Amino acid sequence: MRAVFAVLALLVSTLTATVAAAQEAWIQVEARPTRAEAEDRARAYARTLPDVTGYEMAAGWHAIVLGPYQIEEAARQLNLLRREGLIPGDSFLTDGRVLRTRFWPPADTAAADSAAAEAVAEPAQATVAPEPAEAAAEPVAAAPEPVPQRIVDPFPPAEGYTEARNSEALLTREEREELQRALAWFGYYTAGIDGAFGPGTRAGMSEWQSRNGFDPNGILGARQRAILLAAWRDDLAAMGLRLVRDDRAGIEIELPTAMVEFDHYEAPFAHFREKDGSGVRVYLISQQGDATTLFGLYEIMQTLEIVPLDGPRERRASSFTIEGRNATLASYTQAELSGGLIKGFTLVWDPRKAARIDKVLDAMKASFRPFGDVALDDALAAPDSAARADMLAGLEVRRPERVRSGVFVDGAGRVLTAYESVDGCDRLTVDQGTEAALTASDAGAGLALLTPVTALAPADYAAFRAETPRSGAEIALAGFAYADLLDTPVMTFGRFAGPGGFDGAPGLLRLDLEALEGDTGGAIFDTSGAVLGLLLPRSAGGARPAPEGAALARDAGAITAFLLANGVDPRTEVAAGAMAAEDLGRRATGMATRVACWN
Repeated sequence: MRAVFAVLALLVSTLTATVAAAQEAWIQVEARPTRAEAEDRARAYARTLPDVTGYEMAAGWHAIVLGPYQIEEAARQLNLLRREGLIPGDSFLTDGRVLRTRFWPPADTAAADSAAAEAVAEPAQATVAPEPAEAAAEPVAAAPEPVPQRIVDPFPPAEGYTEARNSEALLTREEREELQRALAWFGYYTAGIDGAFGPGTRAGMSEWQSRNGFDPNGILGARQRAILLAAWRDDLAAMGLRLVRDDRAGIEIELPTAMVEFDHYEAPFAHFREKDGSGVRVYLISQQGDATTLFGLYEIMQTLEIVPLDGPRERRASSFTIEGRNATLASYTQAELSGGLIKGFTLVWDPRKAARIDKVLDAMKASFRPFGDVALDDALAAPDSAARADMLAGLEVRRPERVRSGVFVDGAGRVLTAYESVDGCDRLTVDQGTEAALTASDAGAGLALLTPVTALAPADYAAFRAETPRSGAEIALAGFAYADLLDTPVMTFGRFAGPGGFDGAPGLLRLDLEALEGDTGGAIFDTSGAVLGLLLPRSAGGARPAPEGAALARDAGAITAFLLANGVDPRTEVAAGAMAAEDLGRRATGMATRVACWN
C-alpha cells in the first residue's frame, strides 16, 4: 500500500508540473524574416526590457518574445507594456507552439545558462520500499492527459488593403469619431473630431502605423483599429477620466477619478486628494469677486507650495494661467472672471509618478465649464481645519527661509541690507515680493546691495549722515522685527552708546537698543531722519554675540564707501533739527523694506 501511495504522489507531482508548464505564455512583440534583423531588434529590446528571447518559427520567420510567464502575469505585462509604449501596440500572447530553436540570447550566453542549469543538483527521486512478496499491489488509475490551454489572440486577424478599405467603409460616424479621438490621444491627430477621414486623419493613421510596425498606407483594418482602440481605452481606464459636475462650486469638468477623489470644501477651493498613491491632486476654484479679487488670487496662488517657482505665468484682464515645475512637483492653474464669479482649477502632480498627465490636463482644459450663478460660500471650511499662519484655505503657503530688513538707497528702488540677509539664498525678494538680484556684497563689512528685477518707486530713500552723534543721543530703527507676520515696518527707539565695536573695531557703532532678528539690515536713524548706520546681526563684531539690550551697526562712512564702489551715488545730509516722532516714523518707514530669502 505504501508503494501505491508513493507512485500516486509522484504522478500528481508530474501532472502538476505539466499543467503549470501548459499555462505558460509568451508576449510576442515582433517577427522578422531574417535572423540578422531579428537579432538587431532583440538586442534593442534587451536594452530596456528583461526576459527577451528570440526563437525560429515553423514558418521560417524569427519571433522576438518576452517570457515565459504564467498566463495571468503575461496578460498583465502585455497591457502594462503596451500602455507605456514600450512594446508595439499589436503585440500579443502566444502559447509558444510555433517557437522552435532559440537564437537569442547568443550561443555563448545560452551555453552559460546551460552550464549554470547543469550545476544545480537534480532533485532526489522518491524511493519506494518494496512490499512483502505476498502483498499484491493495488491497481493504479492512469492519470488523464492534461489539455494544453490555448492562448487566444484578442484581436481580429490582419486584413489586406482592399479588405481594410471595405471594412472601414462600414464604420458609423460615431466609430470614425472614436478612432479620431484615439489618434488625437496619442498625438497623431490634431484637427477637429468630425468623423471625416480627410488628409489630416490619413496622415495620423499613417504615422501611427509606421510607429507600430505596420505598412503606413493610411488605412486601418479591423485588427489595427482594435489595437489602437484597446490601447486608448486602457489609458482611459487607468486614469478614470469622467465628467464631474459640482453643483456647489458651479463647475463641470473631466477629472481623473482613478487618480483623485473628493476630500472637502474650503473656500475658495473644492479639494480632491490623491488616490492610491497616484501623486495627483485637483483643486476647483470658485468664488465671488471682481478684477481686484482675480488679481489678488493670481498673487496668492504663487505663494502656495503647490505652485513651484519656475514656470510661465500670464495675467490678462479677466483671466490668468500659472504653471510651475521642479523635480518633484508640477502644477497648472487657470481662472477666469465672468459675471462677478471667478471659476477655475488647479491640477497638481508628481512628475515621477504620473505618466501621460498631459492628456489629463488637455481633457480638463477642454471640458472645463462654469455654470449657474453659484460660488463656494466663504464660510466653507473643513470640519477639523485649524487657523494656521502657514495655511490658506487648507493649502500650505510657501514660507521664506528667513525675512530681514533693508533700506532703499536710490529712487530706482535699490536696497541696502546686511550680508546675513542674503547669505546662501537661491532667490531674493524685496518690498511685497518683487524679485531682486544680488548686485554686490561684502561679507567682511556685513553689507549687501540688491537690485529689483522690475524698478520700484519707493516713497523715500536714505540720506546718510557721516558725523558721529554724541553718546546717549536718541536713535530709531525701522525694521521688520516680526518677519512676515506684519506688512509694515516697526519703529524701535534706543540710544547711541558710542563709536567702535565692543572690542574697539573701527567702522562700527554701538547701540543701546532692543532689536529682534527680523530687524537685521534695518536703517538706524537720528532724530533728524538721517541714516547713521545699518543694523548688523547680533553675532557680528566678534566671537560672542552682542549682550542683551545692545547691538552693533555698520557706520555711514563704511556704507557710503561700499555704495560708491558699486555704482550708487549715496545721498548725504548734515545735522539738522529734530523731527516730531510721527514725522520721523513716517519718513523712516517710507525708506524701509522687507528682504526675503528663499530656498
